[in-house]
Amino acid sequence: MILLRNNIGKVKRDVFILPKRFIVGITALVFLTACSDDDDLQMFEPTSDDVEVQDFVWQAMNQWYFWQQDVPDLADDRFSSDQAYTAFLQDTPDPEDFIRSLLFTEDRFTFWREDIDDLVNSLSGVSKSNGLQFFTVDLTNDTTTNLFLFVRNVVPGSDAFNKGIRRGDVIYQIDGQPLTPNTIDQLLAPDSYTVGLGELDVANRLVNPSSETISLTKEENFQEHPIRLATTLDINGQKIGYLMYQRFNRDFNDELNAAFGQFVADGVTDLVLDMRYNPGGSVNTSRLLASMIYGTNTSDLYIRQRWNDKQQEQFSSQQLDDFFADRVRSGVPLHSLELPRVYVLTTSRTASASELVINGLDPYVQVIQIGTTSRGKNEFSITLVDDPTGVNGPYTFGDGRRIDNINPNNRWALQPLAGRNENAVGFLDYTSGFAPDFEVVEDVFTLGTFGDPNEPLLAQALELIAGVTSKSRSQERELPPRAHIIIGYDTPAQELMILDKPLLQKE
Repeated sequence: MILLRNNIGKVKRDVFILPKRFIVGITALVFLTACSDDDDLQMFEPTSDDVEVQDFVWQAMNQWYFWQQDVPDLADDRFSSDQAYTAFLQDTPDPEDFIRSLLFTEDRFTFWREDIDDLVNSLSGVSKSNGLQFFTVDLTNDTTTNLFLFVRNVVPGSDAFNKGIRRGDVIYQIDGQPLTPNTIDQLLAPDSYTVGLGELDVANRLVNPSSETISLTKEENFQEHPIRLATTLDINGQKIGYLMYQRFNRDFNDELNAAFGQFVADGVTDLVLDMRYNPGGSVNTSRLLASMIYGTNTSDLYIRQRWNDKQQEQFSSQQLDDFFADRVRSGVPLHSLELPRVYVLTTSRTASASELVINGLDPYVQVIQIGTTSRGKNEFSITLVDDPTGVNGPYTFGDGRRIDNINPNNRWALQPLAGRNENAVGFLDYTSGFAPDFEVVEDVFTLGTFGDPNEPLLAQALELIAGVTSKSRSQERELPPRAHIIIGYDTPAQELMILDKPLLQKE
């Protein structure tokens, strides 16, 4: 979610006297002075009250959407009257269809929720979950339509973890039913179900049934700790830090800093940053992590924001420029390894704020990437709700502090792409993802254990750092056969780069 400075007094929605278009217009003028040279720009208001959601969506996207100027239906001069505006909104009565109709063709990541609480929870890594995260696989040499769930991660503290399920296990049935493309969603939907574990036939790349079953229950409001593992490996006397980092969650910045404090105390000289399944999150947390790796010189530029044409010139350099940090928000100094290089493990699930770390560090340190090509999400997003006064601009939401200002009849929330971040040398175009320097493809039959020197991706990094070749690496010089991975299931999370700093307009 976006953290925004509140410069506007609290106004309860049920005591608004002025019409909504006047409120939006005044708020926009306060925040976006000189955003247009067109003195005749008009604000339209629906003549019907059956398009409340659509009205909010259009107004919010017209202000903040990164591709606003590229979507004809979001143009400032799209409508000639209140009646024309209303007819346009009424033409698509389903809110989700309406949102989709306003998206630019290149937009792969804007999302929304019908209730703001659901969106806030998803951004914080909170969900109803039993802790299982897995690949759904159709074995290429299997003549049936059955699918298999290869467990790629089990969240510590979850029901699945406490009952002994681990990375590399495979599930071949749920509640006694085989998994097929037509049944898998239905079988995974209940709060409780029983999984049947299979046995791997690695040589023949098959899954054999077994009699072992485990009953699992989803926990309400379960939150995943973003630090899956932080440990120092001693490889022939060389101290190598390993951090398996799952999400950029600002609520755990102090814990992240403490992990680097231990790395510093251990005398770590090289770091393996494992972000192979990290979908992103807080932009500020990415800045802190980058500073813990590179250094705390607050005069070195980390990233610079690029907004849509309508917004870019309205922001101060203090808003647009993010420099490396020397302390966390609580004021505690950052622990930094001040490394000349870092080894980053990636897959197609490495996205957004994870890729931002790679891009932001690249002008300053040697980033050695191992694994497969990252996702290619280079846009940041902000949270928008039906509050025309906003926290610091129309419809902007700020961390729950103005929750009562949201229209009680419309709890829809948008997380649209609002801009891109470029690094210190101006590079921002990585929509195809970052390709690895050393390709190592995960094989679902031999996933290995996080932090184990023999795990294939980590083994490649250790070979580059210390010249140590693990048994698994020596046997796998060729890329492993690829099972057909249909989808990876997670606790609910999108690829995220969430701008979480105050919006500061020019004086």
